[in-house]
Amino acid sequence: MSNIKTKILIAAITALFTISISGVLAQNNTILLNNLTVEHQDGSQPLATAQPRFSWNYETDAENVKQISYRIIVSSSEELAWHGYGDLWDSKVVNSSQMLFIPYEGTPLHSRDKAYWRVYATLTCGEDNHQVTAQSSVNKFEISLLNQDDWTAQWIGGDFYNDDIHGNTCVAARYLRKEFSLHSDIREAHLYISGLGLYSAFLNGQEVAPEEILKPALSHYTKRVYFNTYDVTDMLKKGNNAVGVTLAGGRYTTVRYNEKEMEWGGLTHAMHYGTPRLLLQLEVTYMDGSKERIVSDKSWKITDQGPIRKSNEFDGETNDERFSLGAWTSSGYNDKSWYPAKEVEAPGGKIIPQPNPNIKVQDTLRPVAMFQKNGKWYLDLGQNMVGYLNMEMNISRFQDGDTITLRFAELLKPDSSLYVDNLRSAEATDRYIVSSVETRHGTSLQWHPMFTYHGFRYVEITGLREEPKPEDFQGLVFYDEMSTTGTFECSNEIMNAVYRNAYWGIRSNYRSMPTDCPQRDERMGWTGDRTTGNYGESYIFNNYRLYSKWLTDIEDSQWENGSLSDVCPAYWRRYTDNMTWPGAFITVADMLYTRYGDVEVIRKHYPAMKRWMEHMRMTYGRDGIINRDCYGDWCVPPESPELIRSNDPFRNTEGGAISTPFYHYLCDIMEHFAEILGLTDDIELFRFEKRFFYSAYNDMFFDAATANYENGTVTANILPLTFGMVPEEWEEKVFANIINKTEKEFGGHVSTGVVGIQHLMRTLTERGRGDLALKLATNDTYPSWGYMVRNGATTIWELWNGNTADPSMNSGNHVMLLGDLILWDYEYLGGIRALEPGYSKIQLKPYFLKGLRFVNCSYESASGNIISQWTRHGDMLEWYFLIPANTTAEVWLPTPKGHEIKTYGSGLHVLRLKE
Repeated sequence: MSNIKTKILIAAITALFTISISGVLAQNNTILLNNLTVEHQDGSQPLATAQPRFSWNYETDAENVKQISYRIIVSSSEELAWHGYGDLWDSKVVNSSQMLFIPYEGTPLHSRDKAYWRVYATLTCGEDNHQVTAQSSVNKFEISLLNQDDWTAQWIGGDFYNDDIHGNTCVAARYLRKEFSLHSDIREAHLYISGLGLYSAFLNGQEVAPEEILKPALSHYTKRVYFNTYDVTDMLKKGNNAVGVTLAGGRYTTVRYNEKEMEWGGLTHAMHYGTPRLLLQLEVTYMDGSKERIVSDKSWKITDQGPIRKSNEFDGETNDERFSLGAWTSSGYNDKSWYPAKEVEAPGGKIIPQPNPNIKVQDTLRPVAMFQKNGKWYLDLGQNMVGYLNMEMNISRFQDGDTITLRFAELLKPDSSLYVDNLRSAEATDRYIVSSVETRHGTSLQWHPMFTYHGFRYVEITGLREEPKPEDFQGLVFYDEMSTTGTFECSNEIMNAVYRNAYWGIRSNYRSMPTDCPQRDERMGWTGDRTTGNYGESYIFNNYRLYSKWLTDIEDSQWENGSLSDVCPAYWRRYTDNMTWPGAFITVADMLYTRYGDVEVIRKHYPAMKRWMEHMRMTYGRDGIINRDCYGDWCVPPESPELIRSNDPFRNTEGGAISTPFYHYLCDIMEHFAEILGLTDDIELFRFEKRFFYSAYNDMFFDAATANYENGTVTANILPLTFGMVPEEWEEKVFANIINKTEKEFGGHVSTGVVGIQHLMRTLTERGRGDLALKLATNDTYPSWGYMVRNGATTIWELWNGNTADPSMNSGNHVMLLGDLILWDYEYLGGIRALEPGYSKIQLKPYFLKGLRFVNCSYESASGNIISQWTRHGDMLEWYFLIPANTTAEVWLPTPKGHEIKTYGSGLHVLRLKE
């Protein structure tokens, strides 16, 4: 050991918090710690459970690192934890390689409890498997308010004469405040708050967590309401204090729908829950241990006569500084003209600690161009983005009452004006009205809206008296706080551009739920858009907490009969009973289990999943066929460029030919879930269902004379082939029909819609036609992803013909047509796949496709960083791959006769292979 120097990083993470430790092995096998970090579940929030689960991983430059045991201690004080005494829990030494989601099994924890914990591990490494040890620093976690009776605060609010709560609802912001006195020095203070639909909180003139946007997280408010928690100890003082909250309607007040949605069926109405309301509880602990609470009740004051005159997520925000309230969030303010707040009806749902992070600004764009036309200024941010525009200008350019109007759009018309037709009824307009106080006493006008967002690349600006400068503006890009975990590039510039577009499109549509689009009067959590896409997204982003939360949204939408909404949270009451859309309930749970190693999401939601499957079978199953379908293979490339939906029966696939194989596919996943949970009867149930529907489906839809299913579309054939429903002796002929349809009838182009595209790239590649998959990926003629790039797209279009189709459903920022493309990038070109949950065992199986010179792929998995990079040099391949510590990889090596499979331990490996 005398010359061994190995850096080991233990990153202990949970669904609730993360710790990271790095150290260097010394001669005595101990670890010197450095680079220590602690991250709660979202960086600031206490835990939303009293039963935390602990996880960690390792990063090391040593090879063949294996964990042989671990020990977790949880203590009631930091001192006890430092001394290694777990008075709350000591797991003792556990001989196991497990490092993901290890459940706490100690003394029961309760609301407000604090605990301190650390991890000890014993590992082996190197060719000689010598033992080393690692231990974490001491880390702290806190339990949030878990019970309804933890609250003494009341919901408060108020209705005002100018509230417009009908149709396109838009109300003025509410401003609520209360002054209070603290009689002694403060040990600690926590603010628990939920403001519906959206809020910003202030203490003594300072905003609480100003970096967080559009909070709290969205929910179906009659089922559950999320609250946030903040440590505000440093924001309070002995003596007089003030708390203030600004409220906007958000989705609690405003949900929009369009006549087209009614026309397409299934939408009964849009949810309007009520006017803005507040629940707040400030808990203060003094130095002597005594406690005090300041809560929302009728002693508060409220007004709607503040600067935010109207705001909603679809139309934008109007801020009139002539209504400025001054220092209303500080003590000593004169609020005599304000009204007493009223106790209002609670939303109906349980008040729950928010389990996922809030939205934050995570990128900034500067204009790449600015021009003037017809007295209006236009900015080009160079990228279709989601967020808002920040302005910062010299106030001397303005006069009292000047109105600066900002209008947003994804595209320009040929005459360089904004193209807003595809926004439908969304106004997407922000207004800022200047006050005389600003012009007399200020030097700088700095503003961005507080409670809205836009999907845009271009901004039209009016109301300026002087020529602006590009540096006056910033595009602030925001989405749910999460890390980027994946990288991908290859030697084809079209594929790289499409991947960049996917990256921007995916993060554009994370708004505490995965949305369909960010710009028009919709912005809903459409389930079908993510049925397969969620798997690919999990490579690019650590979206575990977003999708875990969304599963709860989906279950909250479930009716007693088992039916699930197509849109979750169910802001649109759209219960059409499809297999393909709500099927995301099951596939997302599968993703969270296989990608992150969390079995509890299956255990938690399994009863609701089974109830939905039974509802679909009992309500729509007839003789082994599920005939119910509403959307078909949505958005196939139409026969005419202006169409949204094809009218050609030879392009469209009959509903039963889609819903039945999809039911079979979901039965297969449910059978696996039942095996995980040890539900023997359910295992047999789903096996029987698969056999029964397999036979009935082939009897009804398979034509032996042509070897086609239904009418022979690629989707009609690829679904049964992918889901194992084609009799083995017919597989080659059915696959040949897919190839013939794609190559001959559609000239080597995509012919599928949302459903078929979810399985196309992988099935082609697995069955020996990776060359055709590569052609589809690199095409730049219609219809293709590359066609979008060649026509100026910087995100993914809603339609293959997005540059010519009817604007009533033609978003420039959708991700549903990505299908399995991102999965294919990572799992087939990079070759990275999970053989066991959480990548505790990995498969590295790239397809070294001719036509690509190199592929560089990396993924920061739950078990550590995985890298797969290969380069072609003539007839030689150089393959560089990194396997994270405490994992192994099944590596597929190409040989003249096919493949050779070898097992590799952790570490960096470089192979040179002859093709």
